[in-house]
Amino acid sequence: MPALSDTMNVGRLVRWLKQPGDGVRKGEAIAEVETDKALMDVEAFNDGYLAGPLAPLDTDLTLGVPIAYIVDTQAEAGPLAEPPPAQSAPHVSGTGLAPAATAGGAPLPPAVAPHAPSPPSREVRASPYARSLAHSLGVDLSKLATGQSAPLSAAQILRAAEPAAVANLTEGPAYRLERASSLRESVARQMIASLATPVFRASARLPLEHLQQIARQKGLSLTLLLARVCALAIRAHPLFNAAYTPEGLAHRERVDVGIAAEIPEGLVTPVLRDVAQRPLAELARDWDTLRDKLRTRRLTAQDYRGATFYLSDLGVYPVVESFDSIVPTGASAILSVAALRSDGAVCTLTCDHRVVFGADAARLLTTLGEHLSKPGELGG
Repeated sequence: MPALSDTMNVGRLVRWLKQPGDGVRKGEAIAEVETDKALMDVEAFNDGYLAGPLAPLDTDLTLGVPIAYIVDTQAEAGPLAEPPPAQSAPHVSGTGLAPAATAGGAPLPPAVAPHAPSPPSREVRASPYARSLAHSLGVDLSKLATGQSAPLSAAQILRAAEPAAVANLTEGPAYRLERASSLRESVARQMIASLATPVFRASARLPLEHLQQIARQKGLSLTLLLARVCALAIRAHPLFNAAYTPEGLAHRERVDVGIAAEIPEGLVTPVLRDVAQRPLAELARDWDTLRDKLRTRRLTAQDYRGATFYLSDLGVYPVVESFDSIVPTGASAILSVAALRSDGAVCTLTCDHRVVFGADAARLLTTLGEHLSKPGELGG
């Protein structure tokens, strides 16, 4: 299992594009893997023939675990052997996580190490990501390691950090467990981490009707124009383009706007780059490309990481009068835009209080209102 992005810790196999005995060329896609944000191709590392055992589908596999083999001749590949069904690991369970099934003669390493009872060791074993997560969320690893020989996983850290969020299903009706997608798990981790940010909220009713008219006249996305207005306002209030770090505030030189977008598996935030400076036509082409990637789950890490400001627009749902959003890590604010009424739309600015204060938010909302009242100044 290769590292298909710099945020990837595990990959979930969703489809084999080749079968044992099929010829493959170096760089040819042989399987599809679901990462934390996208579906990505696994490419052959050499010319040859695909050979089993194949790792089972719908199984989470850690980086470096064999998922198949490439051999020199078709005879070496052998006949197609059907792998046993994957033993998927439930995310909320009192019995631990199940190991991956094996296929053929050579066993595959487990997708997630099983929770086999064993005497506790003096040194707590945990993956680097799990250790980092435990440090961020204030989880004591030593209290989780009792009776477990396998390294602690990130999922265990999250469950320990949010015990009240796990429902007691034994007291209700019968239920079935459905595995969360890698994307939904990623969103859950990010939201829990984001809750450590001290925030405040400020709301204003802002005029959007003029912007709607321009969007129709120019055939542009209203969301794209909202991102442009935000970027222009942030250029006048650069603190909203900064991020808090323990060493000080990181002031960014470019306004990159992350736009919350819904897909069937969850929520992603594709990023438009340099929104205040680039021509609208160029931004529109980029936004069209990002939306195409959204539909096909082909966003790369470069497409959704590194935003300096965020925008969430639920204005397409007339029932939504107001709402607020969680500030993603690495930004100082996110603007939530509700449905347009006759007197405007309620826009709520959620801010990192370590970076900006109430008066800063009031000034940014004022500048946003001025730009929205004169949208002809958006630039070409």
